Amino acid sequence: MSIFYLLPSKLFREQEVLIMVVITKKKGETKDALFRKFTRAFIDEDFITEIRKRQFYKKPSVKRKEDEKERLKDRSRLRKKFTFRSRYRI
Repeated sequence: MSIFYLLPSKLFREQEVLIMVVITKKKGETKDALFRKFTRAFIDEDFITEIRKRQFYKKPSVKRKEDEKERLKDRSRLRKKFTFRSRYRI
């Protein structure tokens, strides 16, 4: 037994998009285990964020600004993570 989930293409404006998650049942697996496996696979594939990104058009300038903002955020996280701060100042 396999579980298929197809996202309707009307979520993507004027684009034919087919997104599919396939889960196969192994011997002795319950329906609950299959459903958990399916939800995990669906979340791991990151479909929801992709749909939200593609749902509306973003101008290239807006995309560039968002990317730059994300890079700055990542850089500041790394800087905070790897800076050495001594407890005892001399």
